[in-house]
Amino acid sequence: MTGRLRQWWHRRTIQFRTSVVAAAVALIGLGVIAHASTGIVGWLMIESVDADLHRTATATAEQLEAGAPAASLARPDIRVLDVAGTPVDSLPAPGFFRWQVDQLRAGGGVLDFDPPTELHRWQGVVVPAPDGQPLLVATGARLVGFLDAAGKTSRLLGFGSVLAACLVGLATWVVVRRALRPVERMRMAAAGLPEGRRLPVPEAADELRALAQELNTMLARRDADTERLRRFTGDAAHELRNPVASIRAQAEVAVVHPDPELAQETLQDIAGEAQRLSELVESLLTLARAERGMGTPGQPVDLGAAARAAAARLESPGGPQVVIEAPAAPVLVLADPAELSSVLDNVVGNALRYTRTVVRVSVFADGMGASGAGWVWLVVDDDGPGIPAEHRLRVFDRFHRVEQDRARSTGGAGLGLSLVADVVRRRGGTVRAGVSPEGGARVEARWPGYRPLN
Repeated sequence: MTGRLRQWWHRRTIQFRTSVVAAAVALIGLGVIAHASTGIVGWLMIESVDADLHRTATATAEQLEAGAPAASLARPDIRVLDVAGTPVDSLPAPGFFRWQVDQLRAGGGVLDFDPPTELHRWQGVVVPAPDGQPLLVATGARLVGFLDAAGKTSRLLGFGSVLAACLVGLATWVVVRRALRPVERMRMAAAGLPEGRRLPVPEAADELRALAQELNTMLARRDADTERLRRFTGDAAHELRNPVASIRAQAEVAVVHPDPELAQETLQDIAGEAQRLSELVESLLTLARAERGMGTPGQPVDLGAAARAAAARLESPGGPQVVIEAPAAPVLVLADPAELSSVLDNVVGNALRYTRTVVRVSVFADGMGASGAGWVWLVVDDDGPGIPAEHRLRVFDRFHRVEQDRARSTGGAGLGLSLVADVVRRRGGTVRAGVSPEGGARVEARWPGYRPLN
């Protein structure tokens, strides 16, 4: 039952829940005030009656001390008793209990019910008679209509509390409805918001304005991601179409012309296209993993040691030589070791594809002070054909290839340098292409330097 009630409550609107809570709090608070007010009013009325009774009892006691007989002073609301509560004024016993007599002797007041609905308030004063006997003068007053007035006051205040709580709930309903009106307009605008449009920003500099601005920022990121994904998907589909079509065409030729020599040559071509397709898919997966890893906290990595390890992996016997120029001391950058290895594999591997004799990899720090500010550079030079000036900016775009010497073309997908640019820029660095001193291509990447705290 409690679980269903909680579910029902959570399904209500903010406007409903806020109004009900405000009304309930107001009802409880006003109910407590009404109950306390009824008690305070009754106490004040009894205090006023007690003051009058005490003055009357004091005056009667002074007359007894002066020698006036008790019988001459006795009335239904003025009684003269001994300290045991026995009348000495020739009137019937007042019917006090023993504890009431003791309380009157102590100077306190007592309430005596006078059926059916009236109250009788008594005050007592002890005075010595002329013969030395202590007497108790008790004066009383009938509290006519006290219970009825107290009951009506309680009911009136209770009804007022309920009415005030309802008014508080209604006012809260109206205020919350008006306060949420911009949210409703924002919701309706978002429901039919086309791509590229933004939510209306309220004029008031309040929380809703901040919310609208943050949502617009999120929408801008969404549109940028959507456009990037659309462009990337189109480029990927275009790049995948060529090797798939080539594999299909060659397979169809092999089926139509079942010549063993032709089949062997066709299978070799198919294996090459399959290898190209596999490398393309692997590059796409690497880019996707790199994008998912955005914001991953880095750790200090020695760029010089990473460059030496990359050279050992990529350099092949009889092929071009990789020369590492790096200081003996660690040159640290904040990065992920796996992503740094990917950067080096792509940059150095790309240089090895096009160089003739040697690839030079230089690692050095620039402007490193005591605070650690400065840059760490990775410069890769080759003596190959180089990158034409009109391609040096676009070479880091996805699927962009420079095939000036088709005989030496490796058939790459144009994703390696794009991955390098993405990884380096996410770490706060930059990357660019230029001309090496040997006349080939130069790729420069830099990261913010890191100096460990001593």
